[in-house]
Amino acid sequence: MAAHPTQHPHVVVHAPALDGSRRVTVDKENLGVASHLDDVVELLRLADLDRIEVEDDDIVEWQGGGPEDWPGLSEHHEP
Repeated sequence: MAAHPTQHPHVVVHAPALDGSRRVTVDKENLGVASHLDDVVELLRLADLDRIEVEDDDIVEWQGGGPEDWPGLSEHHEP
């Protein structure tokens, strides 16, 4: 059965690993590992999900902290 067209995929940014990086999954499919919020945006873009607002808690499930929580990593991210 096909998903309803208005239904959003289940995006999860998992709890930080020991190095501060966070795994990103969509509907249980692993998209990759993010080291910063910009990485989450890029992983979703590569999966053709670039219309998702990553800081929208109704669409993205942030486990172990929100979009500003990247413990163990530099506070300043170079592009």
